[in-house]
Amino acid sequence: MTATAHQRPHPVVDRGVDEASADELLSMATAALHGRRLAEVAELRLGAQWAILHGHPRDDRDPMVSPGGDGAPDVREYAIPEYAMARETHPATTRALIADALDLIHRLPRVWAIVVAGECEPWVARKVAVLSRPLSVASVRVVDAAVSRAIAAHAPSTVIQIAQAKVIEADPETHAAERERSRHERYVSVSRSDEFGYRHVISRTTAGDAAWIDGLVERVAEILAEQPDAADNPLRLSHNHDELRSIAFGWLARPVDLIKLLLDHTDLSGSRPVWAPDHLEETIQHLSSLTPRQLSSLRPRATLFVHVTDVALATRTGVARIEGVGPISTPHLADVFGHADVTVTQVLDLSRRRRADAYEHPERLKDQVWNTTGGDIFPFSPRTATRSGVDFDHVVPFNDTGPPGQTGTHNSAPLRRRHHRWKTHGGYRYHLVGHGRHLWQTPHGLCLLTDHRGTRRLTAEQSETMLAAPPGVEIYFSPAMDSVTLEP
Repeated sequence: MTATAHQRPHPVVDRGVDEASADELLSMATAALHGRRLAEVAELRLGAQWAILHGHPRDDRDPMVSPGGDGAPDVREYAIPEYAMARETHPATTRALIADALDLIHRLPRVWAIVVAGECEPWVARKVAVLSRPLSVASVRVVDAAVSRAIAAHAPSTVIQIAQAKVIEADPETHAAERERSRHERYVSVSRSDEFGYRHVISRTTAGDAAWIDGLVERVAEILAEQPDAADNPLRLSHNHDELRSIAFGWLARPVDLIKLLLDHTDLSGSRPVWAPDHLEETIQHLSSLTPRQLSSLRPRATLFVHVTDVALATRTGVARIEGVGPISTPHLADVFGHADVTVTQVLDLSRRRRADAYEHPERLKDQVWNTTGGDIFPFSPRTATRSGVDFDHVVPFNDTGPPGQTGTHNSAPLRRRHHRWKTHGGYRYHLVGHGRHLWQTPHGLCLLTDHRGTRRLTAEQSETMLAAPPGVEIYFSPAMDSVTLEP
């Protein structure tokens, strides 16, 4: 039997990989590729079937969402988080999987047939689904026909370019509207810190502003290149050009220092340039009249939570963690605070149990809960939420006629607003089962534990054991999850 384009060989090799011949390894590689693709197809099918099972609201208070494009079925919003927990992913990741699966099945059937056969990379087909999502179900047929002819034989970048072109061709008006919408999607974002304490600053801005920023960075880099022994070069080494531009970009955060640097290295003779604003001279005179304290107020203000042990602080060794930045070696904390006026607030004693009588959380209590839990405690939620971006929820609902001290570290958990709404209306329950430890139960009985170690699945028996523990006793399971440790 000769293998066709849709019948890849699946050899059965008795010997292990270490003993396989070159020919056998090639065949095994092909089989492994095909198996991995089909496993991803199975994930897409499961996601689509979950959407079908939850394609109708239970009542008037059960919201429906449309993850996919026009023509793809709706799904109950509250059903998505539970499926995400079973997949051990964040709900946004699972929603994207469901959306792509529904679009491929209902909007791109020709492409889906090739995906199901294992003849292309599923991630490329999913990318096409995302690109074509704004199109109507009638218009998207153009994309489906063109991509289905190319996706099995062309490189992913070529397939994506074809999809992009066909999206424009299928509906120029929608494309123009999307282009106008994207024009307002400007942003500046900062990545988490890498293992060496560096971060990426990414911005989407107008071409004109980008050119001016680039020019300013280049000018500052040129000035710094003439000062090899300046404070910005403590190692007295020659920086390459890209490194100098990175250092120059940091000067933008220090406007007073930046102005002085530019003034010290600029020929100020001659008339005012044509491009200069009318208020230029007045602004310079105003800056000259400011006191040092007034000038320092031009610097931005920020509040940072720094997690560091007393030993690491005293010995200047080890690792600290800055929320929103990430881990950084303790000796390099000066790189973060070196150009700032630092005000150190009282250190939080996380072992202390704070309580309040009112429904509202005092700011100090919020700090305590936030640092105890480490962030949003929804299962598999990334620790990227900020303290100001979460609700501080009462694990046991607040009772206006109940006893005092209901608000506290013993009964509080930070949740993003959407996660808070899912917990309140979606049939999800959670319990505080220890200091910073929360046990979640889904509508279909999945049990998950969230704590400082992340999110882990529990059996129903383990869940009941934790819930049945006497007050003040915490239950810990061994890594093998077959033994129990009790801690007061």
